[in-house]
Amino acid sequence: MKRALAGEDAPRTAQAWVALNAVDPQVASALTVARSALAAGRGLAELRRWRLFELRGPLPDRARLEEMLHRSIRFYNPNKERCIVRGADEPAPLAGAERAVLVVDRGGARRTAAERWWLHETGERIEVREAVVWALRFKPGIDAAAGAAELTILRGMDSGLFCNLQAQDHRQSGADVPLPWIARGRRTGGRRA
Repeated sequence: MKRALAGEDAPRTAQAWVALNAVDPQVASALTVARSALAAGRGLAELRRWRLFELRGPLPDRARLEEMLHRSIRFYNPNKERCIVRGADEPAPLAGAERAVLVVDRGGARRTAAERWWLHETGERIEVREAVVWALRFKPGIDAAAGAAELTILRGMDSGLFCNLQAQDHRQSGADVPLPWIARGRRTGGRRA
């Protein structure tokens, strides 16, 4: 029996977590800056980055969904990246101690090219959204939620790293990332005047 991605009556939602197979230069740079220039970054033990796609609509079973994602360049490049599909009631590919920071470009989350490709391939309309997830693991004894909050919002040269409130929104979660996550209500955590 193939595992469904959500209940049969509602539109199905799935996430595709995409990461580079090699060292991610954006992660290496962000980790260096965080540790050397930001107070909260000194407690950072590990940093990872994912591109997150959320697909919502009449999705096929898991095997067919994975096959479609793996053969389309609209989602990722299998020659240099890996993709982990997450369905309903499945954990995100995060360690229990990691804090996840979702960063969404304001007005740019929808991936219409991927939606058109899907429609062409299946005859079905789905919604595809994309964001970036920064996964932060802090050293023991550090308040991970507070550290992640301090590192998230770019406020100047000495604070923040991941989210520019002029153009992006963000949300934070533990390893228990909600599904859906990108399509949930906007949260900016405040704006600069």
